[in-house]
Amino acid sequence: MKLVMAVIQDADAATLMRALSDNAFDVTKLASTGGFLREGNTTLMLGVQEGRMDELKALVRKTCRARTRLVTPSVPMGEQGEGLVSEPLEVPVGGAVMFVLGVDEFVKV
Repeated sequence: MKLVMAVIQDADAATLMRALSDNAFDVTKLASTGGFLREGNTTLMLGVQEGRMDELKALVRKTCRARTRLVTPSVPMGEQGEGLVSEPLEVPVGGAVMFVLGVDEFVKV
């Protein structure tokens, strides 16, 4: 048995939750915030049999996609120069990060 903690972008949460439910994965959803853009994320916790790990990874890969977003770098007030122009930067966001942990015991009451 493995404990999987998957951190995904909020935009992918509903679709992934539906896919997990359709494929008989029990999941707990936690709201979270993180990343350098400080945006909302969703953290999913799943108890998964080792034999189903490949199936889970395939669902996450299919559902959670990387995107790009334009962000404008912020300059602290004390460091702003006259005529400074901050050009928007295109940065990658999204996808998924999965932490897979071993579980000594799993009890469902």
